[in-house]
Amino acid sequence: MKYDYQKICADCIKGLPQRTVDVVERRFGLRAGQRETLETIGQSYNITRERVRQIESEGFSKIKPRIKENQKLFKYFEEVLDSFGGLKKEDDLLQALAENKFQNHVSFLLTNGDGFNKIPEDSDFYSFWTIKKEPIKQAKNLIKSTIKRFKKEKKVFSLDELLKDQKLNKDVFLSYIGISKEIQKNPEEKFGLRNWLEINPRGVKDRAYLVFKKEEKPLHFANVASLIEKLPFPSQSKIHTATVHNELIKDERFVLVGRGLYALKEWGYEPGVVKDIIVKTLKSSSRPLSKKEILNKVSEQRFVKENTIALNLQDRDYFARDSKGRYIIKEA
Repeated sequence: MKYDYQKICADCIKGLPQRTVDVVERRFGLRAGQRETLETIGQSYNITRERVRQIESEGFSKIKPRIKENQKLFKYFEEVLDSFGGLKKEDDLLQALAENKFQNHVSFLLTNGDGFNKIPEDSDFYSFWTIKKEPIKQAKNLIKSTIKRFKKEKKVFSLDELLKDQKLNKDVFLSYIGISKEIQKNPEEKFGLRNWLEINPRGVKDRAYLVFKKEEKPLHFANVASLIEKLPFPSQSKIHTATVHNELIKDERFVLVGRGLYALKEWGYEPGVVKDIIVKTLKSSSRPLSKKEILNKVSEQRFVKENTIALNLQDRDYFARDSKGRYIIKEA
């Protein structure tokens, strides 16, 4: 439905004192497009911010009766809000109602329309508009239960997964969780908590971690660098192979398992050089191990040639052999 928001707003302030018109237009950015603060406007008139607020309030008292004449317009606003379950994040509602250049005009009309309430932004929620109190309670309960689910299952969800067992339709569900600052969506259309790296990865290390989680196998650092470039998350600078290598070395989440080859520690890979892995293998065994047994077990942890493992076994400062030729850790 098309409305001439600019003309409607102009008619509402027409005939008011010039200073009142100027204050209202600047406060809502009706003329220049940029909203101004009470303080900025006050400085231009050499009056206090409180006096500017009073002028604005006096203007509203004269504007509201005129706005009531636009019943079809406000009925339309109500219908749009109802389609979203009775509330909508401010930015999203303005976008749904008007083109960018007229969104300040819609904000002005909502502010002066009867029954429309703007809930201000706080630490947990973005500012949003509503016409009823009940949707606020429903939205906050949904947000609470969704956050609880994220924390319990510790993974991101698609919209279809989140909608399962929900009685709300897609538009209402998205509108409700859309006011939450804690729940966010990544470029792959997956939902999770804002501090999760799957939602907001921070730096090369987090992006590398996402690559490993996606590929589910050990990777060479050069390959990791290439795959990071293909992630949907925007990057401010080009990803250099050397940078990736350095970050992987420093981060305990990654384990060097071969020549330039890395894997995730959470997959069961132990940190350390080949000799360290042999020591851990023997310590975890309840008996001496044969060369073949050691080769098999260490090969599960490191992608190196068998000769490399065999050479490390020859270090007599660390390893000894029993009467059956099996290996043990040499006693100090």
